[in-house]
Amino acid sequence: MLSARDRRDRSPEEGAAAELQGFAVDKTFLSSLKGILLETELDFLRCVSAIIIFLVVSFAAVTSRDGAAIAAFVFGIILVSIFAYDAFKIYRTEMVPRASQGDQQ
Repeated sequence: MLSARDRRDRSPEEGAAAELQGFAVDKTFLSSLKGILLETELDFLRCVSAIIIFLVVSFAAVTSRDGAAIAAFVFGIILVSIFAYDAFKIYRTEMVPRASQGDQQ
């Protein structure tokens, strides 16, 4: 760890760069099988969580039966269908082939 004296002697740009070195992206991990699976699972999880959030907000908005609330409901349902299609495509193209490749080995 850096002492207070070391932090004072450096410029702010050097200090920020040194502190952020621990958060650098490991490109070898991301290109490995585990990294690719992690990216796929996180993308799929993003789609599923967006579906749940938009469904809850859409049904909460339509309970007021106002004109704008009904428009928000329709817009939310459209977004839910887009995210569901995205999740389906991610599942079909990236998750299923890797599972079947693991079974063949």
